[in-house]
Amino acid sequence: MFGNILIWFVIIPIIMMAGLGICRNSSMNAIRTVMTVCSTALLGLAVWLCVWFLDLRAAGDTAEMLFTGSWMWYEPLNIQLAIGVDGISVLMIMLSAIIVFAGVFASWKINPLPKNFFLWFALLSTGVFGFFISIDIFTMFMFYEVALIPMYLLIGVWGTGKKEYSAMKLTLMLMGGSAFLMLGLLGIYWHSGPEGQLTWNILEIAHNGHIDPSWQRLLFCLTFVGFGVLGAMFPFHTWSPDGHASAPTAVSMLHAGVLMKLGGYGCFRIAIYLLPQAANELAWIFIILTGISVVYGAFSACVQTDLKYINAYSSVSHCGMVLFAILMLTQTAMTGAILQMLSHGLMTALFFALIGMIYGRTHTRDIRQMGGLMKIMPYLGVCYMIAGFASLGLPGLSGFVAEMTIFVGSFEHTDMFHRSFVIAGTCSIVITAVYILRVVGKLLLGPVQDEHHLQLTDATWFERFSTVTLIVAIAGIGCFPNWINETIQHSFVPIINTLTQAAI
Repeated sequence: MFGNILIWFVIIPIIMMAGLGICRNSSMNAIRTVMTVCSTALLGLAVWLCVWFLDLRAAGDTAEMLFTGSWMWYEPLNIQLAIGVDGISVLMIMLSAIIVFAGVFASWKINPLPKNFFLWFALLSTGVFGFFISIDIFTMFMFYEVALIPMYLLIGVWGTGKKEYSAMKLTLMLMGGSAFLMLGLLGIYWHSGPEGQLTWNILEIAHNGHIDPSWQRLLFCLTFVGFGVLGAMFPFHTWSPDGHASAPTAVSMLHAGVLMKLGGYGCFRIAIYLLPQAANELAWIFIILTGISVVYGAFSACVQTDLKYINAYSSVSHCGMVLFAILMLTQTAMTGAILQMLSHGLMTALFFALIGMIYGRTHTRDIRQMGGLMKIMPYLGVCYMIAGFASLGLPGLSGFVAEMTIFVGSFEHTDMFHRSFVIAGTCSIVITAVYILRVVGKLLLGPVQDEHHLQLTDATWFERFSTVTLIVAIAGIGCFPNWINETIQHSFVPIINTLTQAAI
């Protein structure tokens, strides 16, 4: 069990929690050492996994999942701790490791109760990594819940503004989505095979193909809505802006950068792959809802004056684009969805990190009370411009590659319905440019609004370390996207084959 590299993505965060447990609350150096060592180990392990995975694919290993392992957990219900990864999972693990690493340095001076904060942060990380390595839907759901539970305390205790309201609203809505999801997953289990051979294993369920089409329709709606709530799908998105606005910096980074990706990944891995006939029949309903998310989120961001709310509504738009692309059911569009998950995860983490750094200095997030920050803190200003340009799709950065792939893949459909929604979706690019350029112009290049801001300092070394990590990743995807395509190209084969057979 411990010889499998994947299990260490769960063990290291547990070691992180154990290390924090023996630290005193007042010993910031010990707490920072534990977090730095463990987050660096996770990032190094993720890089090693990615290189190893690409080497195996280059050597001709075409298995659907690599590094698989299975250990019986509860035999009466055939629940196993089954793990394995394909190219998509590997990239999600890499994304999670980068943002956890950057989040540690963004929270270098977290107060109060730093030890407790990082304990919950580590538990959240455990759930995220466990979700992405699981190929048993029961353990996947368990890790999904583990990732959601810490959010209430992280926002309610260490957040700002209406933090108790935001934490409760987020928890109730996500738990409501979990209820739909649990019903859907139980339904999949009870129809996963012949009586006496029921299984939770995703690969076995997909290969058995025993789920009746009439049941698939109900289960598809339950699972897609369940995961779609976390993916901020309209009209279940309202928890997201309030949650983001009240969350502390590192939690916003992990929440928007990784946690919301659990929604898109779950829709892709469970709803689309295991329920292909219903996906072909009912995708149009959710295309309408996700298309609304894309345009509505962008328009809503235009009228906000709070930096966090601007980025939160931008996340609704970009995450809606992920689900929109998945529902197009073409390989090119799905490739774009994975690229968008990576791109949005990195750039929104960078946005929230920068907003936290600016707020820590100016004590306001209202763009009407700020201006001329490029003169005062040029490093943070340049970083904010890079994040903004990535968001609006500047060539050479990750946003351009992701959005172009999504729209090209979506336009492969020749019917008027799909193409109309694709054209409407492309309008969000223009709207995004409007609110990004408006914020950049007002926040960074406008006149200084408060003379006290002239005394502010630029980024510290740990803040620079956090932002540089994210910027390098954003530019890496934008300039060298081919390695990502090589990582995930085999992962789509079984899914596309299943969708094609179900459509016949």
